[in-house]
Amino acid sequence: MSSRTPLPRPGRDWQYPAMFPRLPRPGRRRAVQAGAAAAAVLALLVWWLVSAHGSSSSGRMSFATGVPTGVYAKYGDLLKEDLARDMPSLDVRLRRSQGSLDNLRQLTSGEADFTLATADAVATYRDQGRPGAAGLRACARLYDDYIQLVVEKGSRVRSARDLKGMRVGVGTDQSGVQLITRRLLKAAGLDFDKDIRPARVGIDQMPTLLERGEIDAFFWSGGLPTNAVQSLGKRLSIRLVPLGDLIGPLHDLGPETRYYRAAVMPADAYPELRATQAVQTIAVANLLITMDHADPELAESVTRSVMNSRDRIGQKVHAAQKVDLRTAIFTDPLDLHTGALRYYLSAKP
Repeated sequence: MSSRTPLPRPGRDWQYPAMFPRLPRPGRRRAVQAGAAAAAVLALLVWWLVSAHGSSSSGRMSFATGVPTGVYAKYGDLLKEDLARDMPSLDVRLRRSQGSLDNLRQLTSGEADFTLATADAVATYRDQGRPGAAGLRACARLYDDYIQLVVEKGSRVRSARDLKGMRVGVGTDQSGVQLITRRLLKAAGLDFDKDIRPARVGIDQMPTLLERGEIDAFFWSGGLPTNAVQSLGKRLSIRLVPLGDLIGPLHDLGPETRYYRAAVMPADAYPELRATQAVQTIAVANLLITMDHADPELAESVTRSVMNSRDRIGQKVHAAQKVDLRTAIFTDPLDLHTGALRYYLSAKP
């Protein structure tokens, strides 16, 4: 932008007649300055209109989500529709994954441009010094995942401590589910490798295995309700095992566990289960993540679409109703991307 045109000084640039000033004729230099200033103002106005009402982002963007029947995958499917509406020139490609840790791997390797991951998985990924971890940046805190231990209704399992010797679905090796499962079992005094028989599969397989009697229980970390658990509840009498008693021992395991908090799953979280009491459990925040080198305009536009799509997506993914502008900026352990920060500074509270 050019330097500001100096204001004319009375007595030099014009003379005062009896009542009204006679405006001076602009010279060539002054006309050029005025034209440059007007162009700069016009450019600023265009930027503001694009920033406030849409985006000129174009090209291709990859978004890593999760396993087909999980909340990440459903959220990604619906968000893609909103991104297509808000940025019609942007070609959004969804990538399936095994979960949070795999999402972070895809992001840092350049296979994905944006992704979702839990805060504890991000902290672990960074603390382990994995390639590209230092470049991770957040766009928003979204909703909380609730840790769910699912068993048949008649199971003798009343706490995680009762899983000793059992066949347990623990999530795939690159999932946030297995990460928290390992920690929960340790907090319960169980050894992941010795005290249970782990089935290293995701939410796309665990319900079927429980229904067939091939596993005795499974852990899941996801928003409420999770479609796969909901569907299972329509076919099989199941219940959720309380995990709230493990929050203290869990926090004692080390600093990475500070991202877990005590939480309550309401009795009507899964109407199919006909539960009569709320279930004490543990929750962890989900983050929308990109890399520090991501285009600021794109990061700003994606963040805007995510925040604006809350109500529409929330009709089908109830967890998305928890997305809130007031809490979205709390993305510990990651700093906000500059583009996302620009959105929050311009957004109405």
